[in-house]
Amino acid sequence: MPESHARRREALRSVLRERAVDAALVTNLINVRYLTGFTGSNAALLIGTEPSMDVFSTDGRYVTQSEAEVPDLPLHVGRASATALLERAEATAHKIAYETHVVSVDDARRLQDSAPKLEFVSIDSAVEDLRAIKDDQEIELLRQAAAIADQALAQMIEAGGIIAGRTEREIALELDFRMLRLGAEEVSFESIVATGPNSAIPHHSPTDRLLASGDLIKLDFGATYLGYHSDMTRTYAVGRIADWQREIYELVAQSQAAGSEALEIGKTGKDIDTVSREIITAAGYGDTFAHSLGHGVGLEVHEAPNLSQLAETKLADRVCVTVEPGVYLPGRGGVRIEDTLVLHHDAAAPRATRTDLLTTTSKELVVL
Repeated sequence: MPESHARRREALRSVLRERAVDAALVTNLINVRYLTGFTGSNAALLIGTEPSMDVFSTDGRYVTQSEAEVPDLPLHVGRASATALLERAEATAHKIAYETHVVSVDDARRLQDSAPKLEFVSIDSAVEDLRAIKDDQEIELLRQAAAIADQALAQMIEAGGIIAGRTEREIALELDFRMLRLGAEEVSFESIVATGPNSAIPHHSPTDRLLASGDLIKLDFGATYLGYHSDMTRTYAVGRIADWQREIYELVAQSQAAGSEALEIGKTGKDIDTVSREIITAAGYGDTFAHSLGHGVGLEVHEAPNLSQLAETKLADRVCVTVEPGVYLPGRGGVRIEDTLVLHHDAAAPRATRTDLLTTTSKELVVL
């Protein structure tokens, strides 16, 4: 996608001009990938206010790969990519921005020592802010990643893979294998399979606990496709369902639907979090919903923007976010329901916002 990467670099270039900065050094590999397409493990990128200043750097292991993935930028080959680019920048730049939120204090000192003529300033989260707004190609990759996860779960349920007597580890491994077989490059994160009382642990790692009749089972998982992630949670009852399980499931489902419906361009992440959270709080379970409502999804499974009580940033056109409320009762069990959605400006819609649901597995209460 050289054209897409060039457009993204131009967007960053505009930010640099607005901030009166001559160039930016990008060393976060996810941000380098976003701006160039490079997928290797060592790289740095120099972006200037003029395209002629741009240089991509990696080491000798990746020469052939970079020629294929980054065909539209000059290449510098060297192990110390970042310092080499700074030495180049001294010839044409005076003020340079770098990623202070990802560079350690020691590394920052080394960078500054390597280019004493440059004035160093922070780029803040400029690239991450650009990444929050997805283009058509990104949305399609997110959709395909979500489809892989949806299909893997459907196949597993149809094959009877979620039954009493299987361990959490066995279920997680089969789910992961099915996503990989369907075309995922890798799983988005360690798949969460939490059964019975373990389902009350928001981020539980699968164990050898056996799934039993009467359990809730919480499945939080995703697939990665060409670098882009999906994220989905579904909760099922196994064998039979108790009244308390039905109560909290229906409550979480109501909260999740309300949060999804509330998504609107111009609202803050706090606004959306509050809509969902108030429903759970009003039912007397507010203390059990201890995490934020959602987060952005893209080249990272957790990225901007956030939906939380601390999120004051307004949602924009073409952001991709999760909505995932939960109720967790320690020692008994818990429910989380999560979807990934993309917001679009729609002049024909009453709210001028429409949402595109990427994770399409049914959220109806199911007893397996």
